Amino acid sequence: MELDTQELREQIIRPTLQYLGKDSDAAENLLIALAQLNQHSLCHQNKAYGIYQIDAALHQRIWNKYLAFEPELASKIRGLASQREFLNNPHTELTTNLAYATAIAWAIHLAFPQSKHPCQPTSASVGNE
Repeated sequence: MELDTQELREQIIRPTLQYLGKDSDAAENLLIALAQLNQHSLCHQNKAYGIYQIDAALHQRIWNKYLAFEPELASKIRGLASQREFLNNPHTELTTNLAYATAIAWAIHLAFPQSKHPCQPTSASVGNE
């Protein structure tokens, strides 16, 4: 099952950003672009999860290095996760829970706005094409 861009925007991304109090067209567009970059790319990280291709190390890093110091945002994001499964295997939430994955992808952008998506070409590779 695949969501088209409009469904992803209207049914997952927009409501999640509204819930977080972070809604804007720019935020929606960024998350759509990240999801599409992964969907249409041949670059799939090993052991990365979900439509945003977030690996376990980055998932843990966002909780330990950013959300631990943003308790209100952390509480809201944790509220999106499953009660039991998050405790058993938190990384699978990135695949099975689109609202949670979207919230984590947004938090990664907030914490590390200059970071590049692993599948995004570098400026050097773009110039060589």
